[in-house]
Amino acid sequence: MSEESASRHAGDDGTGAAGTGAAAGGGPGVRRLADWDADDLLDLRRQYGSPVYALDLDRVRENYRRLDAAFPDAAVHYAAKANALGHVFEVLDDEGAGVECASAGEVVRALDAGVPSDRVHYTAVNPPAVDLDTVVELWTDGVAADVTVTVGAEDTVARLATRGFDGRLCVRVNPGVGAGHHEKVRTGANAKFGVPRDRALDVAETATQAGMDVVGVHAHAGSGIHDADDLDAHREMVARVGDVAREFDAVHDLEFVDVGGGLGVPYREDEPALDLDAVADATRDALGDVDAHLVVEPGRYLVADAGVLLTDVNTVKETPDTTVVGVDAGMTTLARPAIYGSYHALRNVSADAVGDGHREDGASAGGDGRGVVRATVTGPICESSDVFAEDRPLARPVRGDVLAVGNAGAYGYEMASTYNSRPRPATVVLADGAASLARRRETLSDITTLEL
Repeated sequence: MSEESASRHAGDDGTGAAGTGAAAGGGPGVRRLADWDADDLLDLRRQYGSPVYALDLDRVRENYRRLDAAFPDAAVHYAAKANALGHVFEVLDDEGAGVECASAGEVVRALDAGVPSDRVHYTAVNPPAVDLDTVVELWTDGVAADVTVTVGAEDTVARLATRGFDGRLCVRVNPGVGAGHHEKVRTGANAKFGVPRDRALDVAETATQAGMDVVGVHAHAGSGIHDADDLDAHREMVARVGDVAREFDAVHDLEFVDVGGGLGVPYREDEPALDLDAVADATRDALGDVDAHLVVEPGRYLVADAGVLLTDVNTVKETPDTTVVGVDAGMTTLARPAIYGSYHALRNVSADAVGDGHREDGASAGGDGRGVVRATVTGPICESSDVFAEDRPLARPVRGDVLAVGNAGAYGYEMASTYNSRPRPATVVLADGAASLARRRETLSDITTLEL
């Protein structure tokens, strides 16, 4: 990407993003799909093919700095499940962030990226034996000597003990209150996650008797917390985990209280940026006085608006009810719309690149004179759920156009699959005005190589 191109990509203020809700040191508080330069996106498509994920590492850094400024007395641990690309780990490690891992695989990838083990938390949710074996082996070998294992069941303590683990342990508490953008991600009130509050001290005692060092308590309300109702639930969750921490104070010398993450981003064009300062103030007030430092675990907030998905239009079909626009990405590429009914902004960047820009609501204006249609954008998967958007205003597409899907940096590639034997896309990273291939496009031979 040229210096001129990088300047366009950065936006008028040169921060690498544009939008409203700016905070000191961290860039604007929201980045819309309309803020990405259409010519730059088309350049990426021409160079790297379609479909392709593009991730702006400078924006990831901005998002971290904004969050760090709002929580100056807290440790920020990135929730790796949002996007476990090694480049993301490296940027956040450079900023001093820790990493919260939901699997042994994420632990290994964080360590491989250079994140020190004293900043790695492994949150074991009903962990498979191979996960525990892997993490304990890394701990035994000294590769992850200072890793913290978070348990949500007394069984997990026993399983760790049988493997000889006597390291750092955190107890995950079920707060009994959940929040988030969809019922499938509201973990706080789901019995799957965490120890009942009235059993937390007993589980900690069992761990202590097994020689483990109980260093923290943890709870998490859910994912995609954004509106007032979600914030109220988050506040209640934090208050409850604060009460648990104070109960622990009499018995255990806690280092930290981890209140999870789940901070949301505005997926719709008319949604405001998250009031991060309000969330931070509510978190501190709800937690109250505890003799331990605060840990927060954002995932989506750091990477969502740093990424876009580019996909080619291959079919345009007029029907009595809508214009069906077929693209070469599908639910195997970006699963969130199919799983959660999630909204992602869409833009015809081919129309914008040759026209005079885009509308304030984020939909393409059809600047080249082709006009706007109500479109249903679908993928190539043989499922009726393989739909990115229905009846969405879009600059009238023609075969060969390139569409961009916004807020694709979180839970995009991480949830991709090879269903229908479709290889997963490539990933490009942007940093300091330059683009580079971070992950090559999968091939059919990659998919079949495991077959015997």
